[in-house]
Amino acid sequence: MSSNDFATCVTEYFTTHLVGTRNLSPNTAKSYRDTFCLLLSFVSEVKNFRIEKLRLVDIDDNMVNDFISWLESERKNSITTRNQRLAAIHAFFRYVQMRHPETMLQCQRILAIPFKKHVKKLINYIPEHTLKELLALPDQCDKYGLRDTALMCLLYDSGARVQELIDLSVGDIRIENPSTVRMLGKGRKARIVPIMSQTAQVVQQYMDVWQLDKLKTPDKPLFCNHQENRLTRPGITYILNKYMSKIDTNGSPGEVITPHILRHTKAMHLLRANVNLHYIRDFLGHVNIATTEVYAKADAEIKRKAFEQANIELPIENQTSWQKNDNLLSWLTALGR
Repeated sequence: MSSNDFATCVTEYFTTHLVGTRNLSPNTAKSYRDTFCLLLSFVSEVKNFRIEKLRLVDIDDNMVNDFISWLESERKNSITTRNQRLAAIHAFFRYVQMRHPETMLQCQRILAIPFKKHVKKLINYIPEHTLKELLALPDQCDKYGLRDTALMCLLYDSGARVQELIDLSVGDIRIENPSTVRMLGKGRKARIVPIMSQTAQVVQQYMDVWQLDKLKTPDKPLFCNHQENRLTRPGITYILNKYMSKIDTNGSPGEVITPHILRHTKAMHLLRANVNLHYIRDFLGHVNIATTEVYAKADAEIKRKAFEQANIELPIENQTSWQKNDNLLSWLTALGR
């Protein structure tokens, strides 16, 4: 193995394999890149390796285990983030063992590092009455208030991931009946999502005020900030919570939310409207139906907790004979008589 084999593999992996062969989205590639930036920082600062001297053989299973432990203990990353970083490393070493079979044992030891199990939180979503109040808060007489209304309505109604909303251009919207929006999801997979006529009307009004012409400027970003650049994730999160903070929840401001919670909200509302899970899967752009089933499980868990909170006590006369009998052995013996 040459002294620069690690640098060569990483460079080819990012420039040729991820973008060319696998055609991953820029966001996925960035996530993988961030993992390797952290790994190199760990190797340099904690392990005292000179990065320019780093070889493939130096990144063994012990190094990777130390790295993911460092993420949790020093950087205070969650188990979910730790597992995401490990998944990126696994993907890289699957590539390495194909390019360098002589490293197969080293790669398999790294691939054998397990993901850490964790308790999955219940899916958080916004109740219908809160959602209605949220969407009614922006001042639609104001240019940016109208933008915020259109943004939140479309984010909810389309069930879009936040990056899908950021990437929308004027040409992706069809206002005419049937109204739809074209979104580019994970893995660069495009899908056409129907939107309600009310949402289409709000978006049309917004586009008219902002002079967004589908024929003249189809590639112009649909939603821009004050600098006329595409909105960012933090920017959209700020817009949502600017209005959520105005909602009175038992005497306190509304809880802090993320754009993804509106996606969860749409999915839960579709589920509770008895929409087939396979349709919800296609609507959300999930590859596997198992990903969509988490909403059904979450709905069942919410109902179970509601039943438990009812605190219905059984009347004493409904007890069976074995519950009344203090002597279990006597009760069992009596069964044979």
